[in-house]
Amino acid sequence: MTRSHGARKNTRNKLRRRKRERGLSTISRAIQSFASGERVHICIDPSIHKGMPHHRFHGMTGTVKGERGRAYIVEISDGKKHRKKELFVRAEHLRQQVL
Repeated sequence: MTRSHGARKNTRNKLRRRKRERGLSTISRAIQSFASGERVHICIDPSIHKGMPHHRFHGMTGTVKGERGRAYIVEISDGKKHRKKELFVRAEHLRQQVL
């Protein structure tokens, strides 16, 4: 059997929810809003496929630069490449950074 090269390969543990958190997420996660310049954590919700960033960005923290449609433009710094990257992520996959 040939090896899969899909977008969700090697994510068996990363994109799995705990037993009591399974199912659809709450509506409050989808309607949350973020202001420009706000710091957010990228925490992928595997039950919502739309607006999901690549799994390599799971757990990173970035800054909201603006909106594009229903998604937010999140700027992160890629440590290995020493440059900024812009991601288009929907609100369901973002959490506000608490100081």
